[in-house]
Amino acid sequence: MDFRSSVSLLVVLFALLSSSPQYQILAEDVSSVVEASLKVSTPFSTALGTLQNQINYTFKSVGLLRRAMTHASFSEENNKALSILGASVIETSVSLQSLIKDVDISAKDLNVKIADVSNMERSCNADGTRLGLQKIVRVSRKTNVTSPAVVCGAFRAILGAIAVDAGSSDEAGWVFWKVHSGIGRAATM
Repeated sequence: MDFRSSVSLLVVLFALLSSSPQYQILAEDVSSVVEASLKVSTPFSTALGTLQNQINYTFKSVGLLRRAMTHASFSEENNKALSILGASVIETSVSLQSLIKDVDISAKDLNVKIADVSNMERSCNADGTRLGLQKIVRVSRKTNVTSPAVVCGAFRAILGAIAVDAGSSDEAGWVFWKVHSGIGRAATM
């Protein structure tokens, strides 16, 4: 019997037992077993917890962060779409901050700023490496986990995941600036 089947069986037993007063104590024991089985800690889940502390954002749906840390070479459920959203978050954040500082900025200068911050080889890869994403993101054995495309894609995907989790790109923009500027816990621990 696999883990999910075991947990499902325990939940059904709990439901049946909790309806009968004479089995209340046994039901509490089953409940404790179910809770303990759901708190299994793996190196990946531990790394995701540490990453949430680093970026100072706690996911309501940690599944989004799991997906953000999963490269397309590893699984069909991967970070590609979240990475696209994250790239848009970066562009929006840079545009907004630039226009707040200088509403008369030329379109050319704004595009240069966006291109500089979004640069995969330098800026984006540096932000992801600062967080240690090359040690967390799941890839196939044939994929170079330190490749700028992999690290930058994971960094962008985190921002996309935050935007989806928060239901707004604002929080993702704040996390981007904290990491990009090296502020607070966003620096590698």
